[in-house]
Amino acid sequence: MAAPAPFAQPFLGVHAVAVFVRDQEQALRFYLDQLGFDLAFDAKLPSGRRWLAVAPPDGGTVLSLVAPAPESPEYGLIGRSTGVVFITENVLAKFEEWRRKGVEFTYRPRLRRIAYGSVTRLSRNPVESEQQEPPVWGGVFARFRDLDGNMFSLVGFDEVNRQFEIQRRRAAEKAEAERRAAHELAIAKQVQARLFPQSLPSMETLHYGGACIQARQVGGDYHDYLDLGPGRLGLVIADISGKGIAAALLMANLQANLRSQSALALAEPERMLRSVNQLFHQNTTESSYATLFYADYDDRTGRLRYANCGHLAPLILRRDGAVDRLESTTTVLGLFARWSCSMSETMIRPGDTLLLYTDGVTESPNDADEEFGEQRLIDAVMSRRSDPPQTAIAQVVDQLRQFSPREQFDDITLILGRAV
Repeated sequence: MAAPAPFAQPFLGVHAVAVFVRDQEQALRFYLDQLGFDLAFDAKLPSGRRWLAVAPPDGGTVLSLVAPAPESPEYGLIGRSTGVVFITENVLAKFEEWRRKGVEFTYRPRLRRIAYGSVTRLSRNPVESEQQEPPVWGGVFARFRDLDGNMFSLVGFDEVNRQFEIQRRRAAEKAEAERRAAHELAIAKQVQARLFPQSLPSMETLHYGGACIQARQVGGDYHDYLDLGPGRLGLVIADISGKGIAAALLMANLQANLRSQSALALAEPERMLRSVNQLFHQNTTESSYATLFYADYDDRTGRLRYANCGHLAPLILRRDGAVDRLESTTTVLGLFARWSCSMSETMIRPGDTLLLYTDGVTESPNDADEEFGEQRLIDAVMSRRSDPPQTAIAQVVDQLRQFSPREQFDDITLILGRAV
């Protein structure tokens, strides 16, 4: 048996630093109103005591404001040095701001430099009381008290300021990169939206519609309607391997390949699909592939010729309640240079419903990790048999979202057609 893998280094951080105060509410107002801190926690513990904590604007330090009982040892710690040091890039500016708000400083900010282990004072005008021993580290520093006399240090160092500037610059560069990425993604979304059907070829005996709801800004699901001439309609639904930008690029490649070869669709559909597979295989990586369902519908006879290339079986919900599945006739597109397919046929009669979908529909989970599944999809569509296709699709999607309220993890695509 192989040795167990070592655990990753566990996270370790400081939860909070206790500051002992006489009155929590008065202390809270000091930290919020005079120091500009944020409220971090305000909760009632099982013991009945109030858990109150504040944090500076960056959230890097949490101070728990603890009001100990007068007879407790902790009560004697009120009004002493806390050992807490706050750091800022501009001590003088923070000093002036807080002093205007009534914060008591024991001395003005001082500049000190450590040289060969000795301390050299470079500023004057101390207002520190004789009992206070000045700090012995380099940089600019000051000390202040809260309402209970608890002592804190406020310091700034040149090296830290340089690090602040570097971090600011990096944050600005990151924000600009994220802005550009978001802008480019928004453009990609607009471009991909134009790849989806912009119009529906008119059919007399088939009312149909579709929708694609992407899990991200762009995705890898594809659906299309091809005008194959008078009374002939091509229906396409596909699911590209992967997600996000990579899948969206493959989706655009597949759409371009299919539309460029659509002139062969009526006379030689097998040849068309072989050409699509060859182009997709040549233009993508070895691991890229797509499941695809292609069908052409004859508006005059109701005949549906189709090829299922490894896609989930579309459903024909018959008027009498029977369900026909249009199973795979060949394997997925793009994995193999030598690839062939065969076509199958079926009839769609008045009152029948044709349903094409991707796995983002049936595999959407609820909070118990139970998938929506094929039967729920059938029931949802059957319950909307009297609705127009686009209305029925919207209702099915709404039912799906109620079943799976968590964040959408995969693209959701549906095509629904009703024979009349």
